[in-house]
Amino acid sequence: MLSAMSLCTIFVYNLNPLKTRFQSLTSLHPLHHDFKSFFLPINTTTRSLSHSPIFSVKANPTEFDFKSYMLEKISMVNQALEAAVPVREPIKLHEAMRYSLLSGGKRICPIVCLASCHLVGGDDSAALPSAVALEMIHAMSLMHDDLPCMDNDALRRGRPSNHVVFGQYGTVLAGYALIAAAFEHIATATQGVAPAAILRVIGEIAGLIGPEGVVAGQVVDLQCGGKSVGLEELEYIHLHKTAASVEAAAVAGAVLGGACEEEIDRLRRYSRCAGLLFQVVDDILDVTKSSEELGKTAGKDMVAGKATYPKVVGMEKSREMAEELKREAEEQLLGFDPIKAAPFIALLNFIAYRDK
Repeated sequence: MLSAMSLCTIFVYNLNPLKTRFQSLTSLHPLHHDFKSFFLPINTTTRSLSHSPIFSVKANPTEFDFKSYMLEKISMVNQALEAAVPVREPIKLHEAMRYSLLSGGKRICPIVCLASCHLVGGDDSAALPSAVALEMIHAMSLMHDDLPCMDNDALRRGRPSNHVVFGQYGTVLAGYALIAAAFEHIATATQGVAPAAILRVIGEIAGLIGPEGVVAGQVVDLQCGGKSVGLEELEYIHLHKTAASVEAAAVAGAVLGGACEEEIDRLRRYSRCAGLLFQVVDDILDVTKSSEELGKTAGKDMVAGKATYPKVVGMEKSREMAEELKREAEEQLLGFDPIKAAPFIALLNFIAYRDK
């Protein structure tokens, strides 16, 4: 049986747009540890799209008001986060948890979770606890990533990183608390959903952030620090560190919304492309923008000798990869209700054309 990474290679570099992808597949297994590249060989004839730092021709705007949509969903998620982690004893612990959890951010994973649920016919209320849990997990990952023993970053979202304010031990413990609270929240706050669906969501999220998901990506990232890294290893890192989180969000929302397996599979593929697109763009911005513009330390990966897409394949090929990922993600949405799918198209544009 083909691995998930091999399957992704097939669909990302099958350049015939008329051919139906994954006709015989019923499901995709969560990520595996095989170093199979998304982008070998690199397509050198890809068209350009926008005037952003990534593309050279801007995509045509749609009638969907993504800004209003984002503001509405972010407000909903922020209110739920505030309620889920109130200030209580031990005060210092909860202050450290809330410091990173409520510090703003794009809230991409919670929004993907909510949008996936709505796309397949579900309500926000069914997916909101999982959306909140995903942001708790994301906050934990950023807190731990910034630690001196990991990525050693003193700036996050325009202010001092968690460990700078609360100390390393405070950050480690607050991170542990957030990840435990995340799964507790899914189990106790999800209403109107079959227990089997809730259990599957817990399993999916745990699998995609655990030793074969986000943690695996972080381990390989640390092991490769300062070493010569090829494209396959780089994609392995980011398919696990970044794309796995988006995948967990998309699958959780789809399951909670009552999706069939085919719909779950297509959203799984979409999210992998969107997650990798986010990372490719992030790497490009890291070398083209200032710390003030990004709200975090610019150029730190280069200084640390870490592999990035521009470093491994060059800036132009990185832009070509970003476009191919965007196109493939859009193709996974064909067949869904175009109105309900509009947030997913707009999200891809937001990821591709953002400037921080």
